[in-house]
Amino acid sequence: MAPRDFRTRLSKRAKKAGAFLPDDLAGQLSVYFELLDRWNRKINLTALDNPDEAIDRLILEPIIAARQLPAATSKLMDVGSGGGSPAIPLKLSAPAMALTMVEAKARKSAFLREAVRTLRLENTVVETARYEELLARPELHESFDVLSLRAVRVELRTLFTLQAFVRRGGFLFLFRGPSGGESPEVVPPLRWVATVPLVEALQSRLTVLQKVI
Repeated sequence: MAPRDFRTRLSKRAKKAGAFLPDDLAGQLSVYFELLDRWNRKINLTALDNPDEAIDRLILEPIIAARQLPAATSKLMDVGSGGGSPAIPLKLSAPAMALTMVEAKARKSAFLREAVRTLRLENTVVETARYEELLARPELHESFDVLSLRAVRVELRTLFTLQAFVRRGGFLFLFRGPSGGESPEVVPPLRWVATVPLVEALQSRLTVLQKVI
């Protein structure tokens, strides 16, 4: 898709989803999507077969979810970053926020590093590791204001492990589809805060959990 065609399509999809995109943000998102499309032809990063669905899921979902970021958010960890969504659009929406992307597969990590370089993202780190491996690094414990995760199904054990990276009072952002209940099963130190709709065409939702103790 040519950049001009993408910008036009992005503008239409954003308007339909009720998302406002300043020109500079739309330009950066266009560069990101073009890079993603180019790399996707060589390695399988994510599904881009349906352009409208790809824009809605990879671009607009995180842009809309960024409205839920607390004003004081300074550090975000994204787990299983893959093709860079939701992490990169979230970062572009809040450029002052430090970002750590965690991706176990080396080729996907290479793409993420190229995206960081191309978009000139400051205070952005790519960790090529499973998130469980990062538990061995004490400096990462309770270090992040928000942790984001795109997952169809999140097990209680996974949530309990991930909360170790989140400071007390911080949040987990779970990007979810239409299936499942309003809230996943949680136990202390986590509590369910809200589940908010993202893109109506996808019936996607953001579930927000808070670490309270």
